[in-house]
Amino acid sequence: MSSSESLLLRNADVLVTMDDGGAEIPDGGLFARDGWIEQVGPTSDLPDTADEVIDCRGSVVIPGLVNTHHHFFQTLTRTLAQDSELFGWLVQLYPVWSRLTPEHVRVSTATALAELALSGCTTAFDHHYFWINGASIDDQIRAARKVGIRFHASRGSMSVGQSAGGLPPDEWVEDEDAILADCQRAVSEYHDPSPGAMTRVVIAPCSPFTVSPDLMRQSAALARSVGVKLHTHLAETLDEEDYCLELFGSRPVEYAESVDWLGPDVWFAHAVHVSERDTAAMASTRTGVGHCPTSNMRLASGVAPLTRYLQAGVPVGLGVDGSASNDSSHLLAEARQALLAARMARAMERSDEPMLTARLALRVATRGGAEVLGRTDIGSLEPGKAADVACFRTDGVSMAGAHDPVAGLVLSGPHQVDRLIVGGRSVVVDGQMVGMELGPNLERHRQLARLLVT
Repeated sequence: MSSSESLLLRNADVLVTMDDGGAEIPDGGLFARDGWIEQVGPTSDLPDTADEVIDCRGSVVIPGLVNTHHHFFQTLTRTLAQDSELFGWLVQLYPVWSRLTPEHVRVSTATALAELALSGCTTAFDHHYFWINGASIDDQIRAARKVGIRFHASRGSMSVGQSAGGLPPDEWVEDEDAILADCQRAVSEYHDPSPGAMTRVVIAPCSPFTVSPDLMRQSAALARSVGVKLHTHLAETLDEEDYCLELFGSRPVEYAESVDWLGPDVWFAHAVHVSERDTAAMASTRTGVGHCPTSNMRLASGVAPLTRYLQAGVPVGLGVDGSASNDSSHLLAEARQALLAARMARAMERSDEPMLTARLALRVATRGGAEVLGRTDIGSLEPGKAADVACFRTDGVSMAGAHDPVAGLVLSGPHQVDRLIVGGRSVVVDGQMVGMELGPNLERHRQLARLLVT
């Protein structure tokens, strides 16, 4: 969208702003120019015309969803290692993933981003932590640009292999000086800190059992010196907790604190096994969480204390996690899973805390994710925010009989997005990707997936 172009959405059954007051506007719409929202309100209060006018009658309109944790390459290995917990699951899959090439990385990146887009996601983070057979972060960024949603790419890393007491194959690990140098390069070449950025870079060592404490400290120092976010897996399983206690003499969050990994520029994937003390430390430092309920249940890891986090003030967003531990990349379905998991945890704990609501689950999936990623330009539909919009039809079979269509997005799902707009540009129209050829990409994805296991 050029500076002279404008966009008008109107006649939505209800427009959910996700603003501080939680406004929901019947017969709502918005007016945007050059990809930025200028006005939100009832259709009668908006301009009569624009360069592009979209009639949202029969739709619920919400801010674009924000994904805070994924492993795109795992779309190539869905439904493998079906009955294993995390460490065993990894050991089974490492030999398969060792065959990944740069093409696997590019094609799986495009596939995962398209799947996310079709679920209503406009901004996605991916945690890619091993670079083998010539693959690099450059492969992901080039592939992502063809899809059209905002991409936070990680320069992930592994530096402690099996021979040194870690979990990954020795041939995967990198020299720590080389890791830091390439992190610096990736940030210099690709990170865009400006409002409305389509590409940002995150420094993301994999986990306590794959990198050294020294690399964790140096990664934190580097990220803070260049102004980018930090991400890692943490407190996902009890096996990890035992590992940290044996090797470092502390539980995972305490270990993270010891290596300078608490703060508003940090978020952890999972954070399932945490104490009250851990929660307080994370809340006081504004350390965030990428909550991945489906993956945690698939691998029998446990359920993160989502309601406790929200009550304490810990920033929380949702993550679909890898498609080999979720077997899907449907972010709206993840909001539903988060609600159900929180309610089940409440029942198991016999807690009298309020039940997580559908609207709060949507808030975590939008504004929560934006906060976790450090974005103040997305996450809600308000003047001054980017025009990142997801429109879901209310007249299909999945919404039949839904008396509250906003709650129906979560409770009656999963739903596919009808129209997805990123920065004022349509990425999905009538439920179909535009701007990328999804069919040929999926065919090549199928071929590459077969080659990994033959």
